[in-house]
Amino acid sequence: MSTLSTLFYISMAAWFLTEFLYKNMLKSGREDQKNKDKSTLNILWLAIPFSILSAVVLSYTTHFPIAGGIWILYLGELFIITGIIFRYLIIRSLGKYFTVDVTIRKDHQIKKEGFYKYLRHPSYAFSLLTSLGLGLYLNNWLSLILAFLPPFIAFAYRIKIEEQVLVEEFGNEYIEYRKSTKKLIPFIY
Repeated sequence: MSTLSTLFYISMAAWFLTEFLYKNMLKSGREDQKNKDKSTLNILWLAIPFSILSAVVLSYTTHFPIAGGIWILYLGELFIITGIIFRYLIIRSLGKYFTVDVTIRKDHQIKKEGFYKYLRHPSYAFSLLTSLGLGLYLNNWLSLILAFLPPFIAFAYRIKIEEQVLVEEFGNEYIEYRKSTKKLIPFIY
């Protein structure tokens, strides 16, 4: 087994482990405003494992290479590792305000510094970067589509629900913040 494939398996295990820990340790508490999630957490936990599994299976059963050469594997692995690390850092930067379910915490505030100065949902952006990296690492167009599209659709739905909740809670403050930032890609989208 090559060093790159070993690194890939380690990063995939780290991805799964961190997401599993987030899901089980960073839920809303009893005092939080709940019932706002509208099953977005369940949708994400269906979409992402489905996309990973189907992308990997397709990479073994079909041959639609994105590029010739090993550089695509390195680029994919770079995106995977970058996504995992930066998602972790962003979650830490939110501190007590980060929950895996859409929730408003007591004394909740809108974070507007760091990555949040440019993006409203940087945690989701880096999760999607990890999915994109998986598709690139598998070097298969169908795998790339399946690794990225289901999570993107699930996150788009979650963003819609989350932003409705934030507008309800913060009103004009969040609307103004939304005007000065992008959802997932700085300066673009």
